Amino acid sequence: MSRVSPRLTLLTASGVCSLIVLDTNIVAVTLPTIARDLGANFADIEWVVSAYMLAFAALLLPAGSIADRFGRQKTLLWGLGIFILASLGCGAAPSALLLDIARAIKGVGAALLLTSALASIGHTFHDDVERAKAWAFWGACMGVAVTAAPTLGGLITEYLGWRWIFYLNLPVGLLLVALVWRNVPESRDSQSARLDPWGSLAFSASLLCLIWGLIEANRIGWSNPLTYARLIGGALLLGAFVLIERMQRRPMVDLQLFKHPRFIGALLGMFAYAGCAQVMMTLLPFYLQNGLGFSAIASGLGMLPFAVTMLICPRIGARLASRFSPASMMAAGLTLVGLGNLLSAWAVNSGGYSAFALAIAVTGAGAGLLNGDTQKNIMACVPRDRAGMASGMSTTMRFSAIMLAIGVFGALLASHTELLLRDSLGGQWLEQTRGIASRVVAGDMTAALGLLPEPARAAVEPLARQAFVGGFSLLLLVAGLLALLGALVVGTLMRKPIPTPAIHLSPSAAQQ
Repeated sequence: MSRVSPRLTLLTASGVCSLIVLDTNIVAVTLPTIARDLGANFADIEWVVSAYMLAFAALLLPAGSIADRFGRQKTLLWGLGIFILASLGCGAAPSALLLDIARAIKGVGAALLLTSALASIGHTFHDDVERAKAWAFWGACMGVAVTAAPTLGGLITEYLGWRWIFYLNLPVGLLLVALVWRNVPESRDSQSARLDPWGSLAFSASLLCLIWGLIEANRIGWSNPLTYARLIGGALLLGAFVLIERMQRRPMVDLQLFKHPRFIGALLGMFAYAGCAQVMMTLLPFYLQNGLGFSAIASGLGMLPFAVTMLICPRIGARLASRFSPASMMAAGLTLVGLGNLLSAWAVNSGGYSAFALAIAVTGAGAGLLNGDTQKNIMACVPRDRAGMASGMSTTMRFSAIMLAIGVFGALLASHTELLLRDSLGGQWLEQTRGIASRVVAGDMTAALGLLPEPARAAVEPLARQAFVGGFSLLLLVAGLLALLGALVVGTLMRKPIPTPAIHLSPSAAQQ
């Protein structure tokens, strides 16, 4: 077989990653429509996102090991097959439960795809300059996918229906199968560790318990013993995962890396970026549709200020990177994200779209500065033959952060909306308040008002919308403060010197 051009490998791998990013973000503007069509409340809608993210994040680490052990091209082809079939299941789902199941299976395929695609890029480009250019191109592709997702999602939902968002993955996926077969040469880590089923199980169960506790707390209450049991169980299982990895000779996660502050800072930077900026691609359309009354297509267009600045700013960041340290760039990006979220909280309370558009443009600018740098800083800390592990760690941190942020911010939004609505209604309709708030947050005002007698609906509707706006403002305020805290912590940790030989080869790996 003739040698494949590295540029074609980069283009194909970036196309696979773009499909994942596009599919992840395109669903956001359709969620209120799905809620109305399937009769789902807010917890159901959270699971549409979280079932996918849970399977995705839980399997990223073992998927990295699979890509290293069995081959990146082979893993890409299997991932595309699973992804395509699950997409067809999502489009045909008659209920929220079956949609959630199909989305979880789709997350399995996405995990195999993303880690093997990133590992293929990391394995193909050896020279530091060429690798930096490759990651810059990858970041630009991700930016284009993020920019296109809201508008494309709105157009498809408006003119074809939300189910076609999933059906259209069939032709795109088949095209990528052909490109992967031709353009991605097989590569693997000859010293790859055996698969770690107990570590994978502990990590997956930990994430499941945490997100289960966060989402279901809105149904059963935060004081319910089941809520405490799920959250504490998640923390204990995470500790068990660390213990299991410590006993492995060549673990999925090289814990020696966590001795270095700069590596920890890079991981926390990814976590803060994903949990305070990238998650907004899912959450902000709820405000545009529920708070401002936008349609699906108008909501997609309304996200353009965020998406466009996120697309433009990586180019600016690439120029600034030659003059400023990675620590300064990461801190600056998180600071912009924090300020953008705080401005958005103010704009939501002020009402109207113009101020909100300017505010989310600031958030998008910070996200653009961070998008490529977060991945690059993590991948730079591990040897080339463990590119699968590095991509698994990086993407696990990204999507775990998004999933947990959806759980935390969703719980905050639902509980505060319910509290504000309860206060505004006084002692009336207390039994219906939780149901009304859940339907309002999901975007189904008609179903929410259907829980009330006809004479009360006209009076309650503006109160319900006002309560939602108040809850969303608090969500943005918390996200802004967390991003600013992240800027301080990440900027401090990443300024620490890193002993290159030590971080590139742990004692356990040296014995192989």
